[in-house]
Amino acid sequence: MINLEPPKKAGALINQAYQAASQVLRPISRKYDRAEHAYPSELDMFAAVLDGLNSSGEGGAGAAGVRRDEKEKEKGNRNGGNLNTVLGTIEMCWGDVALLLSMPRQGLGNAAIASVANEEQLARFGKIWAAMAITEPDCGSDSAAITTTAVEDGDAYVLNGEKIFVTSGQRADAVVVWATLDKSKGRAAIKSFVVEKGTPGFEVVRLEHKLGIRASDTAVLRFDNCRVPKENLLGSPEVDTKKGFAGVMQTFDNTRPLVAAMALGVARAALEETTRILAEAGVTVDYDKPANTQHAAAAAFLELESDYEAAYLLTLESAWMADNRKPNSLQASMAKAKAGRSVVDITLKCVELAGAFGYSEESLLEKWARDSKILDIFEGTQQIQQLIVARRVLGKTSAQLK
Repeated sequence: MINLEPPKKAGALINQAYQAASQVLRPISRKYDRAEHAYPSELDMFAAVLDGLNSSGEGGAGAAGVRRDEKEKEKGNRNGGNLNTVLGTIEMCWGDVALLLSMPRQGLGNAAIASVANEEQLARFGKIWAAMAITEPDCGSDSAAITTTAVEDGDAYVLNGEKIFVTSGQRADAVVVWATLDKSKGRAAIKSFVVEKGTPGFEVVRLEHKLGIRASDTAVLRFDNCRVPKENLLGSPEVDTKKGFAGVMQTFDNTRPLVAAMALGVARAALEETTRILAEAGVTVDYDKPANTQHAAAAAFLELESDYEAAYLLTLESAWMADNRKPNSLQASMAKAKAGRSVVDITLKCVELAGAFGYSEESLLEKWARDSKILDIFEGTQQIQQLIVARRVLGKTSAQLK
């Protein structure tokens, strides 16, 4: 198997992210898992550090974007910005994925702004903490079925609708809301709007209690005749039926590799903990012997590691393509599908290999098993990713292959 080493220039960032994860995130992981909805105030000090990494072009933990307009293309490659962000995210989620999702100004909405916003909008919204609101009560992974409306009214758009499962929906300074300008025009009419906290008609209805990522607040939002300035519509207001959904979906080309990276961080944490537990039990994994000649637990562990490596390579490929201005929708979905499925399989099997110890709160293995499932669901479920991959490979449109 090919094993790609991280580029040397990313070494300092990886080390910084690992130190933050090991010294701050991991020690408070269980504390905020138990104290659901309590804000992790220990994270405030890291916001400025991550802002600095992003502004320097070194990448941070989630706010980088994929920009493919002609002006950006003239600048050439981003010097590994997306790859660095993925590598940093893996390290931080090795510490705790929910705490990373709680990090100020590193929300998925920030990635949307970085990907789609024009220069003026980047200047206005580049430093805020933005959540992303897509899912609705009757619309999950099929984002094209969005029913939240945005009606033009003078110098504003009036938003009406409800969004569910919005990560950081209560804590963030603003929310990037997906809404349709005209339902009759289908996918092409779906646009994203920055709605700032305190805007009349914007209400946080409730916070959800969840299986995992409990340190991260997950909110239900309602928009009732919420007036949003026209200049808060990200990108172009033009409804181009030829371009279709591509403008808005460009966001996912960036965020899906990030979610894959989150899954890799959790999976690696579980594998490392399981290695320690197996060693204490006298089970050693020998990489020079065939799996079928080793202890059953060692053979199972080798299979888990191979899944991890495959997901890792796919994720790095999708980030590298984004850095090199190559269309990466297929690779982003492949990485998300593989990493999302693998992290669930890996964490559950690690709990099993650790026995009663893995199922108790004496270890973080049971927490990682709970955290992992959402990484297979949000930013597009496993089934949606497989459908996207099938369309790309077979050259079918969404209308031809449903």
